[in-house]
Amino acid sequence: MNTPFTYQKATENDLDYLLDLRIKTMVPHYADSGLPTDRESALKRILYEFDKAYIIFLDQHPVGLLKINRAAEKTEVLQLQIDPELQGRGLGRRILKNILDEASETGKTVSLSVLKTNKAQHLYSSLGFKTVGEDEHSYFMEVGN
Repeated sequence: MNTPFTYQKATENDLDYLLDLRIKTMVPHYADSGLPTDRESALKRILYEFDKAYIIFLDQHPVGLLKINRAAEKTEVLQLQIDPELQGRGLGRRILKNILDEASETGKTVSLSVLKTNKAQHLYSSLGFKTVGEDEHSYFMEVGN
């Protein structure tokens, strides 16, 4: 049986954890994309829509970050980061599947963006996300009604 995830609203006390997580998960992709990788830029991304940020726990241990905007007509996954030491175990897939199931029950579309250099786009495609647009660095993907 899969252990359920728990989510705890992120607070300023979590900033050190979130900065460390962001550096481990995103700086390589930002570097590959020619985007800023400095601490200040990472902190700016962490603080973007911080009121929608949740620390993901599994067995009372933090495993990542989910930043999500649940609007009336659409659910937007703003950021999903899993600790690199725990990647490849299906955690991101389970989290996204839960979000997709919830959105399906309410007839919502789920959207996200992914850097073109991030291999997570294959996970998103396997879950039914389709590319609906792009810019220089990212693909914009959606699934749903």
